[in-house]
Amino acid sequence: MLQKLIIVENLKNISKICPIKKIQFYNSQITVIVQTRDILNILLFFKNNFLCQFKILSCVSGVDYPKSLYRFAIVYDLLSIRFNTRLTVKIFTYELSSIFSATTIYSASGWFEAEIWDMFGIFFKNHINLKRILTDYGFQGYPLRKDFPLSGFIEMRYNETQKRVISESIELTQEYRTFNFLSPWEN
Repeated sequence: MLQKLIIVENLKNISKICPIKKIQFYNSQITVIVQTRDILNILLFFKNNFLCQFKILSCVSGVDYPKSLYRFAIVYDLLSIRFNTRLTVKIFTYELSSIFSATTIYSASGWFEAEIWDMFGIFFKNHINLKRILTDYGFQGYPLRKDFPLSGFIEMRYNETQKRVISESIELTQEYRTFNFLSPWEN
């Protein structure tokens, strides 16, 4: 508990010299919100500063807020073993803007950023191997965007007899049944 108080006190001092927009506290979790353009400098500072020492990046994740001005949030979860403390760094971005890759600071961010690119379509500049890793061949769209359609017209699958990926029209077995449900994400 004493270590967390030291980190909180340090964050108040750090916010005077670093471009931090907001510091949030919830239970024992500390969240720092920064500008998108400053993310690499902030991550480098928190990793190498003697009073912080967040040497481990445990996760990078994306969040979609379709009705927000900044549609996407990127969340970096950092861990300081020396102080036994976790820190969350958040940035917000538009749908078509790109973010600088953190692979030069934390090599573990490479996989997470590729996953965010694949699932949300958020582009990371200077990423060494940004490619789709979880979706099918030729997949169009981004599955974790909340505007993604739940059904389509083409199915892609691997055909064992032809030994290749084939695309074919979807055939519904219930021919005369219609589904007129509204999407929960659309009003």
